[in-house]
Amino acid sequence: MTLPPLDSQQWHGAIRAFGWGLRATSATILSMVLFVTFIGIGALAHDTHFSMLWAILSTVLVWAGPAQIILVTTLGSGQTIVQSAIAVTMSAIRLFPMVVAVMPLLRTPATKRRQLVLVAHFTAVTLWVECYRFLPHVPRERRIAFVHGLGTGLITIGLVATIIGYLLAANLSQTFGAAVLLLTPLAFLFSTARNSRELADVLALALGLVFYPVAALLNSGVDILVSGVAAGTIAFGVHKWRQRT
Repeated sequence: MTLPPLDSQQWHGAIRAFGWGLRATSATILSMVLFVTFIGIGALAHDTHFSMLWAILSTVLVWAGPAQIILVTTLGSGQTIVQSAIAVTMSAIRLFPMVVAVMPLLRTPATKRRQLVLVAHFTAVTLWVECYRFLPHVPRERRIAFVHGLGTGLITIGLVATIIGYLLAANLSQTFGAAVLLLTPLAFLFSTARNSRELADVLALALGLVFYPVAALLNSGVDILVSGVAAGTIAFGVHKWRQRT
């Protein structure tokens, strides 16, 4: 999908920008990955004996596939709500840097904090990746409306897929369920690699892949966080060093 030029009349009005964001969900392969992934999540919720309403609310309120899987599996295995909440929170920490990275792309001097609340909720890996692809082609004053449309479209896809997966759960094999859940990290890995243009981005991604098997040996429960922080810190240091030389 080709977005209108930055000075086009088609960007006049927040509703139009919202519509372009909604349409953008059809221009990314991650929408299909998201759809298949949430079919697996819906089936998982069914198999662990949660209601469809519960599965729908988890998609709307949690809006992060790995965190939803943790929530379903921990509660389904008999863990307490507090234990599940702690586990989901630890998983959600990885999204904080993404929110911090996206916000400067959206803010203008006139932006109010309340305008960014919904954007912060929508910011999961899919939206974070696509913001870097789409937002340079969107006028800054229309970017919040555009992201609202993009986020609404993505969460609608997740909701529809959750319902379908829940209803089809009896016919989905465990092998298929595992396969569709694997699609998400693979798609995000390739999409992040595609959007990595600066040396710091490439270095952080490469070091993260190298450090993760080492971090996994620690059995800390936050292996991804440890490897990500280490790789990102080194990449940031290299970036600063290159700026000074």
